[in-house]
Amino acid sequence: MDREMLADQQQLAELVEAEGWEVTDLELSAYDSPWADEDDPEATVTITARKPYESEDDGNGADRDDEDDENPFRLK
Repeated sequence: MDREMLADQQQLAELVEAEGWEVTDLELSAYDSPWADEDDPEATVTITARKPYESEDDGNGADRDDEDDENPFRLK
């Protein structure tokens, strides 16, 4: 892995964080190009991030419970 790949990884993480996401995991995989006619290395970046969203209910959870009553995946 070279410094350019690491700098690109950092830049991608900063872009994601600038959009309000919290980067929780970052993986950079460097490998030789799978194409026979290319000698340049390639890389893939896997970013795991989380972002909480505000709920639209009034905070008491009543709206959410009503919606879940019709949910076939809800255990009662």
